[in-house]
Amino acid sequence: MREPLKVAIAGLGTVGAGTVKLLQEQSDLIARRCGRPVTVTAVSARTAGRDRGFDMTGITWFDDAVEMADTADCDVVVELIGGADGVAKRTVQAAMARGRHVVTANKAMLAHHGTQLALEAEKAGVVLAYEAAVAGGIPIIKTLREGLAGNRITSLYGILNGTCNYILTTMRETGRDFADVLEEAQALGYAEADPSFDIDGVDAAHKLSILTSLAFGSPVDFGAVSVQGIRNVSALDIEYAELLGYRIKLLGIARETEFGVEQRVHPTMVPIASPIAHVEGVFNAVVTEGDFVGRTVLEGRGAGAGPTASAVVADVIDLACGRHGFTFGVPAAELKAHTVGALDKLTGAYYIRLQVLDVPGVFADIAAALRDAQVSMEQILQRGRSPGEIVPVVMTVYETEGSALRQALERIEALDAVVEPPHVIRIEEL
Repeated sequence: MREPLKVAIAGLGTVGAGTVKLLQEQSDLIARRCGRPVTVTAVSARTAGRDRGFDMTGITWFDDAVEMADTADCDVVVELIGGADGVAKRTVQAAMARGRHVVTANKAMLAHHGTQLALEAEKAGVVLAYEAAVAGGIPIIKTLREGLAGNRITSLYGILNGTCNYILTTMRETGRDFADVLEEAQALGYAEADPSFDIDGVDAAHKLSILTSLAFGSPVDFGAVSVQGIRNVSALDIEYAELLGYRIKLLGIARETEFGVEQRVHPTMVPIASPIAHVEGVFNAVVTEGDFVGRTVLEGRGAGAGPTASAVVADVIDLACGRHGFTFGVPAAELKAHTVGALDKLTGAYYIRLQVLDVPGVFADIAAALRDAQVSMEQILQRGRSPGEIVPVVMTVYETEGSALRQALERIEALDAVVEPPHVIRIEEL
């Protein structure tokens, strides 16, 4: 059997501790599959002395992760600290400068600095691996980089944030409002005390920008992602979606169009019959379209100690076996920037919910605004009448350009009978 692969782990939170535990408990299995042992030789975290559920025998403790990356007896540094900059980035760069491979679960760092780090890794002759950075235990990075390497990817979309999917699922199943379900998700540990990264779509956008680079051979461009979260999705929207034959999911979508590669994260109505409509709770799913393979669907747990540690260890095992590829599928210097898809030119169907005063003529005014912008209404729903009172009015419109819809909505919002801004959700016939 060959020499052991020596691993140093920076960050001993839920995932870091889970990774050490997995490597120790599955050591015999991993050694057989790699043809060599994989051993943890060093760890680093902010607080020493705590029982983290694994055996520290033979492991060197470092208070400073950057120092560990520079001086520890290791071949691979696993970065599980988190954060786009600061200690996490310095740790990764220190490891690569010393000729050590890097495994990371840090989607924020890759979304903001992925192209630069890929260039540094290739210059140093080391691997930068990140299976755990996107969709937890789902092997979407390996699938895109290896399994689908012979395909030109034309589109990908998915549920990339388990917190949002849990909230939307629970709202649908219970009829409760967003704020109430968010509080429950926080109590259960599915949402952070400050949940803004999740519910405002930022976490999903980090992941989408990484997948887009890998799928389309372009530099990571987080700034090109159009982002909208789920704060404004109401129980009423979810109820109407069901009546119309849809479910609401927060999707990340990347797609080649005649105007460039579009990247967007937003609440989306998807047909109940579509596979992704049935991905519930904290689960994630990613769907890809390749020119030869057609559609592939991957589903699984997108977070948590076990699934994420599993993805981290998958990268470590690849390194132990000598399997590796370019960080984003092609040499970093050959990543080609694509024109950013113009969302105003993007056509699509939409769900629109209005809160209006039930007065004569209001429907005629709304219809006129749509007509003048050349937006065609598909159907309209109003439950009962309440003359003089505020009532919800829901409509769907056929495919139209984003700029035309915006023109119509600006005119509708200006009507005296419309008492709050229109609420709009895109419909995707996936």
